[in-house]
Amino acid sequence: MADQELRIEDAVNETCPWSGKPIAADSLTRYAGAVVGFCNPGCRDKFEKAVNHFEAALASRRLEASMGGTAE
Repeated sequence: MADQELRIEDAVNETCPWSGKPIAADSLTRYAGAVVGFCNPGCRDKFEKAVNHFEAALASRRLEASMGGTAE
């Protein structure tokens, strides 16, 4: 994300999804192609950690399925 500066006016939300407080310019991230804002870097980092955790779990499940693992 360092290659493209994130701007608060491009955020898809006005309030932090964790706290409900207004978003801050220093607490933005990109998710699914959209700029998402948070009230502080701690909330942003908590979101990024959660997303990374779930994406890793989904990737693992897809890998197991492609290798003939558990069927749904």
